Amino acid sequence: MVLHRRASPDFNAGRLVVGDCLEELAKLPAASVDLVFADPPYNLQLDGDLLRPNNTRVDGVDDNWDKFSDFAEYDRFSRAWLGECRRILKRDGAIWLIGSYHNIFRLGTALQDLGFWIQNDVVWRKTNPMPNFRGKRFTNAHETLIWAAREQRSRVTFNYEAMKAGNDDLQMRSDWLFPICSGPERLKDECGRKAHPTQKPEPLLHRILLATTNPGDVVLDPFFGTGTTGAVARRLGRRWIGIERDGGYARAAAQRIERVRPLGPQALETTRSKRSEPRVPFGAIVELGILEPGSPLYDERRSIRAEVKADGTLAWQGAQGSIHRLGAAVQGKSACNGWTFWHFEAEGQLQPIDALRELAKRQLGLAGRPVVVAAE
Repeated sequence: MVLHRRASPDFNAGRLVVGDCLEELAKLPAASVDLVFADPPYNLQLDGDLLRPNNTRVDGVDDNWDKFSDFAEYDRFSRAWLGECRRILKRDGAIWLIGSYHNIFRLGTALQDLGFWIQNDVVWRKTNPMPNFRGKRFTNAHETLIWAAREQRSRVTFNYEAMKAGNDDLQMRSDWLFPICSGPERLKDECGRKAHPTQKPEPLLHRILLATTNPGDVVLDPFFGTGTTGAVARRLGRRWIGIERDGGYARAAAQRIERVRPLGPQALETTRSKRSEPRVPFGAIVELGILEPGSPLYDERRSIRAEVKADGTLAWQGAQGSIHRLGAAVQGKSACNGWTFWHFEAEGQLQPIDALRELAKRQLGLAGRPVVVAAE
């Protein structure tokens, strides 16, 4: 890791840049970053000190970097840095924003106005939120994240199978339960006070980077703070760039990240998405002789019997079409995944024809090789 006063185009190592985010973002080359994670000022608009019932002061966010004269100034600032982030994102890149009710809706509007395409909003439910000391509203127990693609046509990274496998084979939901940063993870200054008032928990960044990046990707954090994004990125084998204008925060981040031990390549392997696997059409199964023309295929109950044709289509009761189209037709449906609907017989047992694709990949020399899927 190198601590810079200004950015350089070398992305081969993590880099912490000390400087104003707008100035430093402008120096980065276009289409050079895979993912942005941004934890910008929330513009909390605090009016006076917040006190506990015992009259002790709450250590909240009252720093100058979170103060704006009005919404118009905050909007101008937000659109400026978001515009730079969109410029430096690759075509299939994406951005994550986190905020509270004070700012997240304004940021969402800016994202859409600038051409980003929202994929999801995610609610981070805090297991240990700060109480509402004044008793005038509900306890604010969550923050909102927005995940957005650079544009509507972007094919963003989403490691769906990995997220599902890590969630006990259930689809990962958009409400995430994590505690706020506390205990040994919370960085402290020389006086024992919080080094940064809004330090985010590492498990939150861990999930985001595992879900939406791959090892070696470049992750940018334009509001780096004390370096949670860099620490997690280093551990997970992602390259990173952090921009932070406060020298004290930057020093704390540098020291923290230096202590991180990167995981080995094997530990970083994630469950592969079927979308990333080489495409093998059913016609190739026939061409390779894995299924001969004239072979019968069945539904899983053997109530429907179709015949394989030499051109890779199926025939049934005078109708003929692809495995998907004919599968839909025999069920009276508009769509069908023929790979899982149709079955072949092997040693008296029916198996889905999807099992034949791995055999075809081995014969074609494609086994274990990822493929780049072109944008539609």
